[in-house]
Amino acid sequence: MNPQGERWTTDQVLALAPDEASRKAGGKLAAPGPWSETGADEGAVWGQCKGSGKKPYQTVVDIKGPAFKCSCPSRKFPCKHALGLLLLWAGGGGEVAAGEPSAWAGEWLAGRRERAERQAGAPSGAAAPPRAPADPEAAKRRAERRMQRIGAGATELEQRLEDLLQSGLASAESGTDSWDETAARMVDAQAPGLASRVRELSSVVASGPDWPARLLEECALLHLLDQGFLGIERLPGPLAATVRSRVGLTTEAADLLTGPDAATVRDRWLVLAQQDSDDGKLLTRRIFLRGERTGRMALHLSFGGSPGRPLDLALPPGLVLDADLAYYPGARPLRATLGERHAPAAPGPVPPGGGIDAALAAYGDALRDDPWLDSWPVVLTDVTPIPSHDGKGWQLADADGESALPLDPRGLGRTSLWQLAAISGGAPVTVFGECGHRGFLPLTVWDPAPVSL
Repeated sequence: MNPQGERWTTDQVLALAPDEASRKAGGKLAAPGPWSETGADEGAVWGQCKGSGKKPYQTVVDIKGPAFKCSCPSRKFPCKHALGLLLLWAGGGGEVAAGEPSAWAGEWLAGRRERAERQAGAPSGAAAPPRAPADPEAAKRRAERRMQRIGAGATELEQRLEDLLQSGLASAESGTDSWDETAARMVDAQAPGLASRVRELSSVVASGPDWPARLLEECALLHLLDQGFLGIERLPGPLAATVRSRVGLTTEAADLLTGPDAATVRDRWLVLAQQDSDDGKLLTRRIFLRGERTGRMALHLSFGGSPGRPLDLALPPGLVLDADLAYYPGARPLRATLGERHAPAAPGPVPPGGGIDAALAAYGDALRDDPWLDSWPVVLTDVTPIPSHDGKGWQLADADGESALPLDPRGLGRTSLWQLAAISGGAPVTVFGECGHRGFLPLTVWDPAPVSL
């Protein structure tokens, strides 16, 4: 076996970068000059990078995760030092030699192994202290109190929507502050999902021409969610689970994997895309996967934003994981949590897909089960990016020219648009993205290797 494990390609490393600036900064560090005490084995890469301070930054990457640790203050995961180290290792020029981890790297790697063993139920070197058993009656009372608070919040929100309709949609133009106040009330009611949708209402007013029609649509969906929660005991189980998740009631990942109703799906999961977003307070990472055998789509979410909460899991597009996934409950399950991995990640094939009509049908089927869905993940094959007929945007056209799907202008920057057009060069390509009522948002294109947009 290769003592350094299977080396990644440069494209796989760059696909991990949270943004273009990180790609460029990591590329500048992909040289032996700033590095010292570098090394690698079949599971990790480590090294120290000279920075602006007296002490070099200590960087280590668990390539089986992958997961990252760096002593630099960056809030980006992976940071430029981790990217530079991986690029140096991927180059295969001998600058990163096989060896045993440094003490600081070995300590972090050992801690990760121990946590993984505890989660899998395997014995570790030291027994974990027993947790105090949960009080089921106390937990039940807390859950009931929260349901009552959310119910009160939904009732108040219904009155707010009724007032808006009675006074006329035009009154919303001067009521931005009142929407913020209503959103704060939903937070107090422990309904973050309702609060998020209320905040979106204030942004609709400033969204340009025809905003009243869009505002009415959003109010109708919010009304439907309120009524669904207020009558949740009459809903079918899967739909009730969807409503609970939409208002902000979540299920613990540990319960999905080990709880009494735990059910996992083992497959070879192809990583289709990894997308990071930062609202200034919280970093969110979305990783899309699709099962090779089941054909099921999955979305893994992770959150970070502080030194104590890094974005630990990173999976570049194009890898395949032989692993267990547990889906969160819902009428159309998509979000999932990662369970046991049965083999290291390996490069995978270009995913099979369908045409425009199949993508629209997939979104329609999903929307039937979950009316609050903005989009659904799909793979399009043999599609070509072309300008729209009116010259105001772009679209993806089927190879036969019979169908076309507009690109979502809100989520696709000019750089990504021209990158997609350049990769295609006027020829059909395979693209993964999200198909929804605003159009199609491309996230990854294969050329033939995956390229994140």
